[in-house]
Amino acid sequence: MKLLFSKTPKFVTWLYPKRIWAFSRSENKVYLSFDDGPIPEVTPWVLDQLNAYNAKATFFCIGENIKKHPEIFQRIISEGHTFGNHTFNHLKGTETASEKYIQNVDAFEKSIQNLKIQKSNLFRPPYGKITRNQSKILQKKGYKIVMWDLLSYDWDKDISPEKCLQIVLQNIQPGSIVVFHDSVKAEKNLRYVLPKVLKNLSNQNLKLVAIT
Repeated sequence: MKLLFSKTPKFVTWLYPKRIWAFSRSENKVYLSFDDGPIPEVTPWVLDQLNAYNAKATFFCIGENIKKHPEIFQRIISEGHTFGNHTFNHLKGTETASEKYIQNVDAFEKSIQNLKIQKSNLFRPPYGKITRNQSKILQKKGYKIVMWDLLSYDWDKDISPEKCLQIVLQNIQPGSIVVFHDSVKAEKNLRYVLPKVLKNLSNQNLKLVAIT
């Protein structure tokens, strides 16, 4: 049986206190995030679901996908959501030299220059993998490194839609930063889970807000 670490262990947040793992537990707010888009197969549907509940979210986008689908990226912004840098090519920091990694982060910024959209100071490392040196460089450049306290496992083909939903609903709480993916790999689980999560949170009067 696969061992799932849906909730980020406390000791990990203590090891990296300068990274953002969650927000205040005393406020009735939840922070949904979507990694790896934008893509036409999934992202517009996600936006439709969020709009139905007047929910705001944060999209950690891949620069290459923004370059391919600028109109979807523009829609994310125009509908009041926030975005973050997820590198240009979805690089794994622990397997990439720091100089190359930072260049890839900078390439993301270049991908939005022509769109006349203000730079985001939010960054999420693909796979959650980043070295201490890379983190320090990015923080000196003004980035907030946004991690999470709840992984949905929507991308995992071995996780059923029902199990994915169970993971989220059993672990979500005020202040949670939840990771979903607006990607083809996650599409099956996401289409099952997201509407139900939105409805459940709405029934609990939890406000869905974007990270800023």
